[in-house]
This record gives sequence, C-alpha cells and structure tokens, in this order.
Amino acid sequence: MNDKVTIKIPRPLYNKVQQLIDESGFNSPTDFIVYVLRDVLSERGNHENDRLTPDELAAVKQKLRRLGYLD
Repeated sequence: MNDKVTIKIPRPLYNKVQQLIDESGFNSPTDFIVYVLRDVLSERGNHENDRLTPDELAAVKQKLRRLGYLD
C-alpha cells in the first residue's frame, strides 16, 4: 500500500506550478512537487541525523525562493 498525505500550499503558488508544468513532462502539480522535494532531499543523502550547514541552508532557501515558496 502506498501511503500518502495531503499538503496544503497557497493557491497562487499552485497556479504557478500548474503553469510551469503545462509545458513540461510532468502530469500534475503533485508529480512536479514530489520531484522537487526528492531532488532537494537527495542532495542531503541518507544522513537523517545530519544538520544543514549554513551554506546548504542558504542553497535550499534559494531554491524554495525560485520556486515561489519563500518571498
């Protein structure tokens, strides 16, 4: 069984994601968001107990800013 949860994001952000995927290979905003989250998390590897360095934290914040998650 594939367990899933619902994550709420602001409608304007959802609309931006929808516009972005209309011209991409993604089938839905959910597919895109899952891809982005996996990409961000894979950069950290499988070190669950490690903390982000200040440079890594800045890089994650920059990616989230470019995606419209942060102002």
